[in-house]
Amino acid sequence: MPYRLNALSLGLTLVLAGSLAACKPATNETASAPAQTTAPAATPVSGIDLTGLDKTVKPGDDFDAFANGGWRKNFEIPADRSNYGAFTQLLETAEKRNAELIAELAAGKPAAGTDARRIADFHTAYMDEAGTEKRGLQALQPQLDAIGAIASRSDLSRAFGAGVRADTDPLNATNFHTDNLFGVFVAKGLQEPAYVATLMQGGLGMPDREYYLSSDKEMVETRKKYETYVIALLKQAGIADAESKAKAIIALETKIAKAHAPLVDSQNVHKANNPWDTAAFAQRAPGIEWAAFFDAAGLAAQKKIVAWQPGAITGIARLVGSEPLPVWKDYLAFHALDHAAWNQALRGPGELPKAYTDLAFGFHGTTLAGTPQARERSKRALDATSSALGDALGKLYAAKYFPAASKAKVEEMVGNILAAFDERVDSLTWMTPQTKAKAREKAKSMRVSVGYPERWRDYSSLDIRPDDALGNRLRAELHEYRYQLSKLGQPVDNGEWWMTPQTVNAVQLPLQNAMNFPAAILDKPFFDPNADAAANYGSIGAVIGHEISHGFDDTGAEFDGQGRLANWWTPADTQHFQEATKKLADQYSAYEPLPGLRVNGKQTSGENIADVSGLTIAYMAYRKSLGGKQAPVIDGLSGDQRFFLAYAETWRSKIRDAALRQRILTDGHAPAAQRAQTVRNIDAWYDAWGAKPGEKLYLAPADRIKIW
Repeated sequence: MPYRLNALSLGLTLVLAGSLAACKPATNETASAPAQTTAPAATPVSGIDLTGLDKTVKPGDDFDAFANGGWRKNFEIPADRSNYGAFTQLLETAEKRNAELIAELAAGKPAAGTDARRIADFHTAYMDEAGTEKRGLQALQPQLDAIGAIASRSDLSRAFGAGVRADTDPLNATNFHTDNLFGVFVAKGLQEPAYVATLMQGGLGMPDREYYLSSDKEMVETRKKYETYVIALLKQAGIADAESKAKAIIALETKIAKAHAPLVDSQNVHKANNPWDTAAFAQRAPGIEWAAFFDAAGLAAQKKIVAWQPGAITGIARLVGSEPLPVWKDYLAFHALDHAAWNQALRGPGELPKAYTDLAFGFHGTTLAGTPQARERSKRALDATSSALGDALGKLYAAKYFPAASKAKVEEMVGNILAAFDERVDSLTWMTPQTKAKAREKAKSMRVSVGYPERWRDYSSLDIRPDDALGNRLRAELHEYRYQLSKLGQPVDNGEWWMTPQTVNAVQLPLQNAMNFPAAILDKPFFDPNADAAANYGSIGAVIGHEISHGFDDTGAEFDGQGRLANWWTPADTQHFQEATKKLADQYSAYEPLPGLRVNGKQTSGENIADVSGLTIAYMAYRKSLGGKQAPVIDGLSGDQRFFLAYAETWRSKIRDAALRQRILTDGHAPAAQRAQTVRNIDAWYDAWGAKPGEKLYLAPADRIKIW
């Protein structure tokens, strides 16, 4: 899931094309009580899918292939997806439920001015394909006209400021892209109990700097296809001399890419902790007229703004001052078209006519992710509506689909796993009493929220029309940005949620010392209130343990129980921790998911730590839940065997090569197949499955990584 720095989100996420985006809720109405459900069955079911096994593979050679190989051999990824797995099953459940909710709203003919009406109208507008074709670029034309009217560097700086949106997240690489030169992230400060604005690098049409700079043949080919796409999109919009303009745009983006900080540097909070006086931006990053930029961005009143990647901000600003104005105008026009034709947040076609969205899907969907065809419009409409009006739909979702009994059972599991973590800390022989005390204090003060927020977002000022799909999306993005800015100067809300109930994900929030577990992930196949404890602890329990462990990984270790940037380790403990995490990084860097392309163990370090630690404490909590009794044998499997199979099935996935390449290069998470192999570091897995020396996953006891 992700992991936000108040957000700074760290988590577990599998990025899924067309996934439900996580809207950021605000504080308005009190949460409604969810519906009740029936009591669990007297005899628990296994919760394990035995049909997905490949018994020709030894568990000790490849546990992922053993647990999921049978499924993978027989399953074909749907043509409209770049990957498919256990997370996708949850997404499809949430999608079906959202469809039911929206249909019920539409049938009820909701009154004007209500959230129900906004949901219905947004969905109606998106589904109006004929109207979208007829309107063409109408909703985008004011923006294109404003770009055409740019006559000076001051105008250019103001245009960049006006285009800033809250579409970045410092540590969540899956949400790292911004369509503008810069993105703004608003959260509690790293060292102060107040909201601050953070400026982050952006401005690239491809996912990461490596797509521009790498000499890898796949990247070279991708760059050629990107140029073809830029030319085609400009021509479709009737822009003259598209070929030469496309070359100039890509040359400019390549210079921006060279200025970008690498992902690993961006994950380092110490390199990022750069609060600059707004008045000092002109000296530190000359080239942009910052007064005009901040005024247009709504940030003129801020005395300080954090420069997350200071070198990139300086380098990009220099380009704004030096590159030809006509090239910048062409760059802005292309990105306006690209943003409208491709919804980056949903990783799917946008709200322009089909000629535009087909071009956008051809590059973003097929070239970058390997997906053969776009998702049907009805499914995209659900995702877009959920993204724009997340809490309005989420309130209905939680009330109808997340029963109180499930909430109570998950909260009980969270309590058990936190207790297991406390016990685990107490048993560590390498950690000093001083650091142990701080760790236990942080764990005890950790705020855990399950299912849905206590307060809901207010959408009353958001203008949604039943005949303006693109305009609705653009207004929703601006509404989100203004909401984020509205937090500046307000008291910090440590109970703030960063995901909606219908989001399939979970999040750990270092600056809030809190976790969010949305309702949609607390469902089959991850959680079944009628299933045996082994399956629930191996799946959702490991997810919970993963998020708890993020509070104590390489980033979490930098934040104390109050969410302040303050390392609480002794030097000796820090050294041991760093040595252990380096060994884990080396272990993951040895994996080669694609020929010649290895996992970046350093880039994925925090997630790998959380996987190992989360699985460890989930197993401890499972054993404690048995109360000293023997687990039942179900389907011929012991409790421990079912626990580890459930964990591996959580990471059941099949992914296209292009999407896998993008994930390896840009994501802070290791690929799913490698995450399933986390079991090789857990002693109990060897006992359960008999892995022995000579098998590929086998690690000698001294080589098994134990961090928490």
